Amino acid sequence: MTAPTVTPSPIRAIVTGHSRGLGAALAEWLLERQIDVLGLGRSAHPTLAARERSPSAAQFTETALDLADPAALERWLASGALHQFAHGAQCVLLFNNAGTVEPIAPLGAQDANAIARAVMLNVAAPLMLANAVASEQASGPAQDRRIVHISSGAARNAYAGWSIYCATKAALDHHARAVALDAPPAVRICSVAPGVVDTGMQATIRATGADKFPQRERFEQLKANGQLATPEQAARQLIDYALSDAFGATPTADVRELGKS
Repeated sequence: MTAPTVTPSPIRAIVTGHSRGLGAALAEWLLERQIDVLGLGRSAHPTLAARERSPSAAQFTETALDLADPAALERWLASGALHQFAHGAQCVLLFNNAGTVEPIAPLGAQDANAIARAVMLNVAAPLMLANAVASEQASGPAQDRRIVHISSGAARNAYAGWSIYCATKAALDHHARAVALDAPPAVRICSVAPGVVDTGMQATIRATGADKFPQRERFEQLKANGQLATPEQAARQLIDYALSDAFGATPTADVRELGKS
């Protein structure tokens, strides 16, 4: 029996760190919007890979990839897998979501390997993927490439104990500003802060000693007072913005400010 023909969606999205937290919510909501998703991360999404697929549904694929390993990411980019996924799409979205808040410690008490992994995961991997997605526009029919760096309020405000996290998130903001000046054809970019989202990263923050992160109590209060956004809420806002005509008009944004006059 001949297998039914699967029509690819005109929009396809790549989500890093797709297996949990905000990344998982992004993957789930993109699929709800009938957008094909490629997940990149060390672990598999707990439910999407096993879901029942139908020819009419958006397609989900995932690749096990340690984005903190530069050699592994280089090999994957050289394999042509990104081109195969993006080819034929009218619009390709990249959500550079994967990241780490560690090491949380003052200067002089940080683990050197943790610093290196954080810089690779938070900065080098997003920049390498952004470059690869932008270069795809020269080899396919898509007229639209949209790069979403998941930033943070820490990119714009310094926190004691977070020198690595603040610096790496600020790097994404400044990358978006410089790329906007380059104005590459068919590419839009924005580094977007999603607000304070109730993810595993927040649990890590609350479990950190006050000697390493003096503002821990503030984040404990946000959790206790129900002031954290859910991953689903943040994901919907990010996707709506990424698909809007306004996306890319400014190189940095905050979902809490979107829609305000």
